[in-house]
Amino acid sequence: MMSEIRLIGEAPSFLEILEHVSEVAPLDKPVLIVGERGTGKELIAARLHFLSKRWENIYLQMNCAALNDELLESELFGHEAGAFTGAMKRHEGRFERANEGTLFLDELSSTSMRVQEKILRVIEYGQFERLGGSRTLDVDVRIVAATNQDIQTQAREGHFREDLLDRLAFDVITLPPLRERAEDILLLAEYFAMNMVSELGREFFAGFEDSAVEALKSHHWPGNVRELKNVVERAVYRSRGEPVESIVIDPFESPFRPGKPQSESKNDESNLELPIDLSEEVAKFETGLLQRALDEAKHNQRTAAKNLGLSYHQFRHRLLKYKLLDEA
Repeated sequence: MMSEIRLIGEAPSFLEILEHVSEVAPLDKPVLIVGERGTGKELIAARLHFLSKRWENIYLQMNCAALNDELLESELFGHEAGAFTGAMKRHEGRFERANEGTLFLDELSSTSMRVQEKILRVIEYGQFERLGGSRTLDVDVRIVAATNQDIQTQAREGHFREDLLDRLAFDVITLPPLRERAEDILLLAEYFAMNMVSELGREFFAGFEDSAVEALKSHHWPGNVRELKNVVERAVYRSRGEPVESIVIDPFESPFRPGKPQSESKNDESNLELPIDLSEEVAKFETGLLQRALDEAKHNQRTAAKNLGLSYHQFRHRLLKYKLLDEA
């Protein structure tokens, strides 16, 4: 149902995408969705279906990167009994089952030229044959495809069929990464937090402390909305019902992690040969600690300051003193 498709955001770039989806959804044309991992391509594809005139018919999805070429071809187009070893009975593929509905093909750029050629034929003529079969089947399927790759470059370099790209790109919806939707970070974080609170059976969400808000706002979010969801759910679970104070971006971070470089000896001063410039050596030591604190806090200055026992303003003063402020 449409109510189950939660696309949350108030950023202008996000609202423009929703308007774009509403405009193209009623058309019986292929649509290509482009975006980084975790930006919500699956949700946009589902919205395209449920806003179309096919909304009462079947909606199927297929991750094209999840199977090897032979299995993917069988899953998309089906096979007859005996088509290959282990094919004991006839199998109807996704195209056949999605007749009169919508088929979402995720990670389409990972498919082989053979599969691409058969998809092109379905788009152009609405026809295909099952593997091992000779009977041509007719289908009426709207294709929505998605990729997180530079598919235009792949086509120019001969790794993706240009004619298929032309047909898929009747309209292209390019999703903005979360870092370009700064206004939506806290909005999404609160939504994910409330859902996690409900899942844990707690009565209410105690909120985010200022330090947590700062950490959420300052992170670059290379994993986009999916990464934000994981980080927030982990923080809420670990908060034990208290306000969320600490945001752990990397759950693998630990001083005991295998392969982590060992800390330098605390007695490094014993390796120094006198005479030395004390001010210079103190500056080197302090700069190293400041940089390490920034790195371990994922450049969250408030967290780094706390880890060094400094106030935020004291920490900022030292960054300015050692000309680290621009890097931070």
